[in-house]
Amino acid sequence: MNKKMTLIALAVSALINTGCAVSNQNASSNAQVSTAAVEVYGTQTPFASEAVYFVMTDRFVDGDPSNNYENQGGEYSTWQRPLIGPNGEKAYVGYMGGDLKGILNNAEYIADMGFTAVWMTPVHDNPDYAFNGDEPITYGGAFKDGGKTGYHGYWATNFYKADEHIVSQDLTVKAYTDQMRNHGLKSVFDIVANHGSPSFTMETDLPGYGEIYDAKGKLVADHQNLAPEDLDPENNPLHRFFHNYPDLVKLSNLDDENPEVRDYLINSYLYWISQGADGFRIDTIRHVPHSFWREMSDRIRAQHPDFFMFGESFQYDANFIAQHTLPKNGGVSVLDFPMQKAMVEVFEKPLESDFSTLEEVLFLTHGPYNNPYDLTTFYDNHDMARINATDNGFINAHNWLFTARGIPVIYQGSEIGFMRGTSEHQGNRNYFGQDNIDAAPAHPIYQKLRNIANVRKTTPALQRGLQVNLAFEGHSAAFYRILQHEDINQIALVLLNKGSEPKAFTIDQFMQQGEWVEQLSGDTQTVDSQAQLSTTVEANGVEVWVLNDQIKHPALLNTVVSQMARQ
Repeated sequence: MNKKMTLIALAVSALINTGCAVSNQNASSNAQVSTAAVEVYGTQTPFASEAVYFVMTDRFVDGDPSNNYENQGGEYSTWQRPLIGPNGEKAYVGYMGGDLKGILNNAEYIADMGFTAVWMTPVHDNPDYAFNGDEPITYGGAFKDGGKTGYHGYWATNFYKADEHIVSQDLTVKAYTDQMRNHGLKSVFDIVANHGSPSFTMETDLPGYGEIYDAKGKLVADHQNLAPEDLDPENNPLHRFFHNYPDLVKLSNLDDENPEVRDYLINSYLYWISQGADGFRIDTIRHVPHSFWREMSDRIRAQHPDFFMFGESFQYDANFIAQHTLPKNGGVSVLDFPMQKAMVEVFEKPLESDFSTLEEVLFLTHGPYNNPYDLTTFYDNHDMARINATDNGFINAHNWLFTARGIPVIYQGSEIGFMRGTSEHQGNRNYFGQDNIDAAPAHPIYQKLRNIANVRKTTPALQRGLQVNLAFEGHSAAFYRILQHEDINQIALVLLNKGSEPKAFTIDQFMQQGEWVEQLSGDTQTVDSQAQLSTTVEANGVEVWVLNDQIKHPALLNTVVSQMARQ
């Protein structure tokens, strides 16, 4: 019997021995249940305590103008490269100057907002020219690479080398991660396994494109500007890193079945851990077979047992993306795309939507995921249109993200509604900049985000606690987050109101006697033998009431034991 089942058995035994009427959800909380041996949690994964701020490094802040290389690329310049929209709008496909120093200079800004980790786009070296193959990308276009550069980091030519645009003479990647920890911020590195750079259809074969170098700078693979079906891996050693069929646009399709490729990639991941990576976000995880991720996971966790990884499987089918989370497939968490879709539906038009839409994608019991509490939750990112919400829509989305199950991830600029509603080549990835950061504290989205994110930061039940839903209906939602693990005994009651008018709540279900403290206002309520908590939540508001005590309400204990058994 595993640990969780042993604890559940102990809880059931405790309930039986006390003779409590656990089937009555309104049973009096006066009945004392011995719960000292009962652990209650959603997850024990250490990384679940984090909140992640996602930075597209080149588009965040230019902290070191000396690494901009504005004249790089000659005829195929890599600097800025604007795309012009029909009304003069601009999006950019060249470098804009952001770097690691720009992130580090704003570490306190990120930490003060309530975040504890920064996910940054890949640090890998990318080609030094704009791509001269494929069809030209245009404003608002997609799935074309002509005229673009590797500013985003996903077109690696050397998976072991940092790109010259993001490091500085006095700031290596290792120095960056060390100094970020001094600000209480972990570093999540973005890694890729299925592709390198665009590799064919070039007018002339530009250096870097289709090429892969090893840790010593030796050329180990070269597509040679050939179409995949024209590669000859049997006779040309430089072709052996690639499949001879395409996958995504004109990107090289790495042969994940080749042991040499697997070693090259997995050893590069281990190298970046040595440079300070605290976690990995895995790009395009579904384009590589489970066997690769199982091998990678086994090798990494043999050296780093608690190392956290989450993948991007851009699918809205929970049963499909959940396969990556299973131990047999590497036990890699995933970005919660089903939740993302539901969040857009609910918070883009909060006055026309129902909170029950979100309840449907929580999968708290009988779900497909190995553990739904380990999922990374988000409402948009750099690969999709930013959420097209009002300020109140953002505020309500953040109130949900930082209280419900999962690990919240926020894309840079969302704290001020930056470029809302725009896709990748319409401004989604435009340069954020120091001026926006300096002005952000005056923005209402920022202020409310900072409030709720810091509540999560100091409330363990919101990080790892079991979620017990009470009511999801219309503009309001109510649920508990409960953590009873080691030396922490905490019950948090979350009340959400996305409506335009104040909402009165009276909670008596599972309500336990004691001194409850509301975490945003500091208000207190002493719940007595009548066992109910009453409050009014402001429009577009949230309240988090916390009781620091073990579960003593018999019906609540019965519910959490049953729910954990079905998780």
